[in-house]
Amino acid sequence: MSGMTMTNAATRQTGAQKRPILSDEGLDPAFAVQAMDEFGEHRDVHIPGELPLTLKVDGMEVVTLMTLGTEPEALALGYIRNQKLIENIEDIASVAVDWDREVAEVTTVAGEGISDWQEKMKKRIITSGCGQGTIFSCTVDKLYEVKLTPPSLKQSKIYELIANVGKLNEVYRVSGAVHGCGLCSATESLMHIEDVGRHNAADAIAGRMWLNGIDGSDKIFYTTGRLTSEIVMKTAFMGIPTLLSRSGVTQMGLELATELDMTMIARAKGKHFLVYNGKETVEFDAIPPQRRTPPPTKGMRDLEKSL
Repeated sequence: MSGMTMTNAATRQTGAQKRPILSDEGLDPAFAVQAMDEFGEHRDVHIPGELPLTLKVDGMEVVTLMTLGTEPEALALGYIRNQKLIENIEDIASVAVDWDREVAEVTTVAGEGISDWQEKMKKRIITSGCGQGTIFSCTVDKLYEVKLTPPSLKQSKIYELIANVGKLNEVYRVSGAVHGCGLCSATESLMHIEDVGRHNAADAIAGRMWLNGIDGSDKIFYTTGRLTSEIVMKTAFMGIPTLLSRSGVTQMGLELATELDMTMIARAKGKHFLVYNGKETVEFDAIPPQRRTPPPTKGMRDLEKSL
């Protein structure tokens, strides 16, 4: 079993866009180990991989990411794209991953590294991403330059998409402990990547989109994880106007989605979902039979007991 892999076609030039030369060093995502269950019996199980990958640009160390390792080249490119460290993929000559050294070496065409790197390093924000992520202030500064295309969604198609993405997450089913993210059309996943953190999976998708010149304006971004401000930012930089999650949202994530006019749909499982922002973009054409007593949203049960 392996994650999505880079094809040779992804390293070639197509049209006017020059693509970087990529290594192909994706790893198997899960490993067989033994554990003892509650009956004192040994069981053969699988656990996901987790390895450090240090991203360097023209020899300058940028960040070390803890990753499943299935999409290291796309992860490196997506991190650079979503952090706005390099604006154009044509400026990147190659990405070479060496797992013996645990390094992803990004070489630019100019060979001069990231412009104003020392200044960018001075202003960083520690995020709520798994393992704590980092966002540079220059990233936030460019966020409000993003203009999203308002989506046109149908409740019936949202249900279809929820059912289709629910069949994915192969690594999670085998080993647990990972998140999945997907680039989706109205009803199906076009690209699905799993990693130990949802922000890594999002970056890997951003890298694949960057490589292939994929437009996000008519797409939906799906994640199994919570919708934080960091995920909203990454989705916005991919040009995707709709976020869908089976998990919940944070206050800052919702505030940012509102400011960016991003449709945010969460708690999406089965025939249930909550539109936190952008309800005017959803056509409710498949309203299910009314429940007698709607159950409280997860988290409200404890809140009600304390009141």
